Amino acid sequence: MTPFSWEPELLLLGVTVVLGGTALYKFKKSQSKTMSSPVVICHSALLCLWGAYCFSSLSIFWGWTLFSMACCFSLAYSSSQEMLPVDGKAVLITGGDSGIGHVLSKYLDELGFTVFVGVLNEKGPGAEALKKSCSKRTSVFQMDITNPTQIKEVQARISEKVKHTGLWAVINNAGILGTLADGELLPMSIYRQCMDVNFFGAVEVTKAFLPLLRKSKGRFVNISSMAGIVPMKLFSAYCSSKAALTMFSGVMRLELKKWGIKVVLIHPAGFRTNIGGTTERWVKEENDILENVSPDVLEVYGRDYLRSSTWATHQQLNDSPADFSPLFTDVLHGILCKNPSALYTAGAFSYLFICLISFFPASVFDYVALKIFYSRFLPKALT
Repeated sequence: MTPFSWEPELLLLGVTVVLGGTALYKFKKSQSKTMSSPVVICHSALLCLWGAYCFSSLSIFWGWTLFSMACCFSLAYSSSQEMLPVDGKAVLITGGDSGIGHVLSKYLDELGFTVFVGVLNEKGPGAEALKKSCSKRTSVFQMDITNPTQIKEVQARISEKVKHTGLWAVINNAGILGTLADGELLPMSIYRQCMDVNFFGAVEVTKAFLPLLRKSKGRFVNISSMAGIVPMKLFSAYCSSKAALTMFSGVMRLELKKWGIKVVLIHPAGFRTNIGGTTERWVKEENDILENVSPDVLEVYGRDYLRSSTWATHQQLNDSPADFSPLFTDVLHGILCKNPSALYTAGAFSYLFICLISFFPASVFDYVALKIFYSRFLPKALT
């Protein structure tokens, strides 16, 4: 005689169907705004396959038990991934003159957020374009993040505007690429400039707006870079500053938990913006290096190598994908998700390279990186 008669078996089957259906519905509903259909389909398929395996390979009791546990875990996960309503939530974005900060400001405005945008030049073309294209919910402020006085002034003005609704999120986006060249060739002023904007500026903004986020139990979204973890040739100043921002974000994530503030770190891969600059800027940066480098070092590298290697890299930046949607999806998830991830890797190969540097020997990473970012240009002394 079997331990289960047909009536209890039907009851268990009914409970299983309800659990599985509820888990799939909750997951699809919670992810519909932030994840693509293939991801939802993949999760649903995995849950169905697990259920098929449990009931085909195990007894009714153990099959029902293990599948029920999987459904419970799925329900718990989907609940933590539920999206909060926009409801006029106020966010601050730095670096809105151009690039990611500019298009992100428009995107969040279209979704119904109250958007405060800090720009380097309040009367520049980027700021004027935001004022014309965005709704009245968006305000543009003069805020050079390397200028503590301007940061304090904007903090006071935003405090007055959000005293009834609160400030929900601060997106530390402002950043510069700096000059591209071998680390030995870069003047110290470039290292200091990258640190001032990409790291110290973000720290200054974070400290200034922490009291407002403490009231709302909101979140910081720090847009670092894949270069904050992955070493990249010719990017020594940029990589170093983004690595500092990455570590700062991790420390603040731990320290701010007691206040109910979440810290989200985003490591984008390359996207097509004007961060690489124009040909005129490349010429100026090249001349700055030539004026500052010692004659013996210049003799080792040669003028031809300096131009050929850096200009080729700039051109690769200009050929990066122009579709910002993967980054926008991650930013929105970081802002609105009930329990956002600590790290997002937006764009092609970002997560792959982070895994490569994190889990493989350095020799493996070096081999792959040198093969992918191969350069046929060599310093004069090596030719």
